[in-house]
Amino acid sequence: MALLATRTAKLIPPKRVKVLVRRYDPEKGESWWQEYEIETYRGMTVLDALLKIKEEIDHTLSLRYSCRMAVCGSCGMVINGTPRLACQTQVAEVASEANPVVRVEPMYNFKVIRDLMTDFTEFFEKHRRVKPYLIRRDVEEQENPEYEYKLLPEEYEDFYQYSLCISCGLCVAACPVFASDTRFLGPQALAQAYRFIIDPRDEGWRERLEIVDSEDGVFGCHLAASCSAVCPKEVDPGAAIQRLRSLLLRYRLGLWRKSVSGPVGPMEKKAERMPLPPEAETLPGVSLEELEESKVEIPVEKLISG
Repeated sequence: MALLATRTAKLIPPKRVKVLVRRYDPEKGESWWQEYEIETYRGMTVLDALLKIKEEIDHTLSLRYSCRMAVCGSCGMVINGTPRLACQTQVAEVASEANPVVRVEPMYNFKVIRDLMTDFTEFFEKHRRVKPYLIRRDVEEQENPEYEYKLLPEEYEDFYQYSLCISCGLCVAACPVFASDTRFLGPQALAQAYRFIIDPRDEGWRERLEIVDSEDGVFGCHLAASCSAVCPKEVDPGAAIQRLRSLLLRYRLGLWRKSVSGPVGPMEKKAERMPLPPEAETLPGVSLEELEESKVEIPVEKLISG
């Protein structure tokens, strides 16, 4: 990912590009392509281009965005036929001097609200259906904990990749199964089900296995891997689904049973502070205790005026 970002940073977009936007008016029920032409600059993202259009050319253009740094997942859309985050996609990646055109559409497999905005109601309903949170039998222990739950580094590595999901919906937009069967839970929900099933702190794994054990669940996936190809965080939901399928079959055969970890005991008390060696003593009149207790004051007004 870092290498790809470095290569992208070196790209230079065409001086001017045509942006073709798939518009939709819910009042009239009409959809059409609208063309805009804008000047570009190095590092300009597709989101920058759309906001430039909205601010300078057409105020009626509707789109969703927030963080502008590929964290919130709000600006998902189809760019030149591929589901992508607009804030993560530079114009130079999808347009060239030979073909200075950027085609932008709302995400596939989602109901369109207006222009590039899509309805995520069904998406989050399926996300909630797999219970994407830790479940403990002892509710009091979970709600009013005295100690942390035990989690080894190697156990954390097993599900860390799948915890990076930002719920952008790009995997669902790329999924050919979801396009033909809207009852399918979808790659995002199934990947999150797997993420919590293998979390050693969770005790709701049996319930989740029952939820995904159906043709509309884990067995509905055809392993096209389109979901993993478009994931902006490299979560690889396709691999999660296959691992979930394998785990479910082993559970059915009685070959898999989860071991659940509990709270750890009280932490060891901190040792007394070691005195500094003579060569590391502070200057006369300087107190480390006072420095640690003093609040950091940032002269904001001076910084602004300067």
